[in-house]
Amino acid sequence: MLNVLIVDDEISHVQGLVRFIEWEELGYAAPSTAESGEEAVELLQGSEFDVLISDVSMPGMTGIELAAEAKRLHPHIQILMISGYNEFEFVQDAIHVGAQAYVLKPLKTEEVTSRLQSFRSAIEMRKEVVEQTRELEKKVSGSVKLVKERFVDDLIAESLPVDELLASWDGLLTLPELDHGYQIIVLSLDRNPSSGQEAKQRMLLGSSFKKTVEIAFAQDDSIWLAQTSFDEFVALHVNPSPAARAKGEKQYQFIQSIMSEQYGASVTIGCSREGSEWEDAPLLYREIRFSMTKARLIADGQIVRGSELEQGDFAAYRMHDEFIPGLLKRLDSGDAQQVSAYMNTIKDALLSTGNASFSYAQAFAMSFLGELIRHLKWKNEPESEVNILLWRQMLDCGSALQLAELLAGYVQRYMDTEQKAQLNQQHNLIRRVSLFIEERLHEHWTVKQLAEHFNLNASYLSVLFKREMGRTISEFVQDTRIERARKLLQDPNIKVYEVAEQVGIQTTAYFTYLFKKLVGVTPQEYRDYGYSPEDK
Repeated sequence: MLNVLIVDDEISHVQGLVRFIEWEELGYAAPSTAESGEEAVELLQGSEFDVLISDVSMPGMTGIELAAEAKRLHPHIQILMISGYNEFEFVQDAIHVGAQAYVLKPLKTEEVTSRLQSFRSAIEMRKEVVEQTRELEKKVSGSVKLVKERFVDDLIAESLPVDELLASWDGLLTLPELDHGYQIIVLSLDRNPSSGQEAKQRMLLGSSFKKTVEIAFAQDDSIWLAQTSFDEFVALHVNPSPAARAKGEKQYQFIQSIMSEQYGASVTIGCSREGSEWEDAPLLYREIRFSMTKARLIADGQIVRGSELEQGDFAAYRMHDEFIPGLLKRLDSGDAQQVSAYMNTIKDALLSTGNASFSYAQAFAMSFLGELIRHLKWKNEPESEVNILLWRQMLDCGSALQLAELLAGYVQRYMDTEQKAQLNQQHNLIRRVSLFIEERLHEHWTVKQLAEHFNLNASYLSVLFKREMGRTISEFVQDTRIERARKLLQDPNIKVYEVAEQVGIQTTAYFTYLFKKLVGVTPQEYRDYGYSPEDK
């Protein structure tokens, strides 16, 4: 049975709900009751409740304040607010603090019953989700093989920064210390006549490949295996000893021979260079796949070594297929932190090419700069002589580090120029929106209507307004109304209800509530003795 608390300062309303709702049939125990918000808080502190039904307007603690406190004490409690037609603005605040629904007076039994049924369904669904999540956690924790497979998948995908990735796996998987590093092994079916076969034959080939790979590595706990696609496996060989490496070589040959003899399929196997940090894994994976692609141009079915990778070729590939698109994507996002972090990645790649040949590093940097100049559209286009000067500076560089710093400086200047232009544009836009709101303060504009008026997306306008003004549109409207009300209240000839109307608040009751919430005193108290000469 679910527990419900009913709160209303009018005892007849409470008694009506207790008497005329079929609580037991709905799955609820006999409700507890309170006649004030303060009394209700004491009950909430001492007992668990699933549902709170409260009147909006009560002396002392209002229903809105009670709803906020109930959510703090019991975050998952379902809240039903009761209000009169002229108290609807109260309900908007109540929903803002966490109420799920409201009903209008005079109360209809069937309407309250319907809300209670919906609440029960929501509570039961949440409990079911929590229980299923617990069961899933138990199953995942008990399957070491599955956990290792998912970890390898996540590690090479580079979907999260490594620190976040490792933290997310904490508790599910104990990662070994990398005393002897690790190696990425990629096992991939080559293109062969089976690619034109029927689905049944392709499925048979894929299943056979999976079984062969799993059998080959079944006895080696230092190899963590993940199937990344129908025709590819990635193995993480953790802290491989010389004997384990030698055994691995035999297993590679075993896989190739079985797939060739039994199924007429060839398998290319790539063995990366050694990694010493988990952060290296995505790059090692991309490197060895690149090497395997090059090797297949000569012949299928090879065993490819990452140590034989030509750094220059891979760096050129990364520049055109990874670095330029990746940097442009981050520049488009306008996130300076992301751009800076990505430039560090590019810097590391440039420094690694410099280890092999400075002339190649210089060619790489100049080619990269050329691509940037071609793709980037500056708000204030730099004059051609500025670019020529940059080319000359690159020719005068004596190290890969100097080249990397020149590229980083170019990108930073672009970001500064773009951000300044964008901030000016956004500032002017939000200034126009705020002035528009102030001029029509007595009207009621939704965020959607404002966005349509200024030809913007509503979510984008909300985010932009909060970033520029430090508060939401709703908060700005409330604050502006109260500030104007403070000035109007200083004129004794304007009645309080007239002040409410002039600032766009429909009822005196809600105006009083909101004014006291934001200023600390009621409008009448403020008029009598609450404002200082500075307010004028």
